[in-house]
Amino acid sequence: MSRTTLSIIAAGLIAATTIGTVAEAATLADGARAAIEAALEDEHRAEAFYAAVMTKFGDVRPFRNIIRAEQTHASELNALLENYGLERKTTNPHLGSAEIAALVPETLAAACKIGVDAEVANRDLYDKRLMPAVQDYTDVQVVFAALRDASENKHLPAFERCGGGQGQGMGQGKGMGMGHGRNAAQP
Repeated sequence: MSRTTLSIIAAGLIAATTIGTVAEAATLADGARAAIEAALEDEHRAEAFYAAVMTKFGDVRPFRNIIRAEQTHASELNALLENYGLERKTTNPHLGSAEIAALVPETLAAACKIGVDAEVANRDLYDKRLMPAVQDYTDVQVVFAALRDASENKHLPAFERCGGGQGQGMGQGKGMGMGHGRNAAQP
């Protein structure tokens, strides 16, 4: 299990333990609820885009790995909603949508560049908008910090390597194929 997965699971356990006592006495303010829902929407859109990329280019890294992480992130956010007595949003409304599919570029390298931009935007979303909205909710802050850190420290570097011609193959190697696979960008 990766360090990111373990960090997210630990954050979820901390949040669940904290929320178990807090949720009974407190409810989420509208701003905090909206922040969790915005984070979940962001995770769902990312999952849908990465799925659309794999539909076009096959089961390629880093998309196949990061899509699983996005699903885990959505589960953590849904657990927060549930712990505060709110409805889980387990169905991703963006999967298979024509709107998302239309965003997939012609090359895998370009899709990786979109992944880089999306992960930077995700980090900034948490730092500038979402974290301030939940400053009174330590449990939510713990989960948000873990998700933000996964984007910045794991997903972003993977997409940067992919966009640089590495890690685009379909094998089980370490992503050092230097872009010579069938999905590599043409010079």
